[in-house]
Amino acid sequence: MADKGSLPVYSRRLREAREALGISQRALGIEAGLDEFVASTRVNRYETGVHQPDLKTLQRLAAILKLPVAYFYAEDDELARLIRDFKGPGRRRR
Repeated sequence: MADKGSLPVYSRRLREAREALGISQRALGIEAGLDEFVASTRVNRYETGVHQPDLKTLQRLAAILKLPVAYFYAEDDELARLIRDFKGPGRRRR
């Protein structure tokens, strides 16, 4: 697995968002409509940067995580926090 600095930004943000909600890779994948037998593997591959989710899949993942898609592509951490916090009070904050 690549170190944190070399992971694609969407991979880091996806893992951070999923862990902040305390949801497993499998549960997130199933809720996003992925086949239950590959859900964990697919989400793991997104989080490790092996594969990039297509836009529709990322939109479903973002909806479950209660985040705008833009959050997953914000290169700057401060901008990502602003995008996350802009979403509103329904999102748990750190």
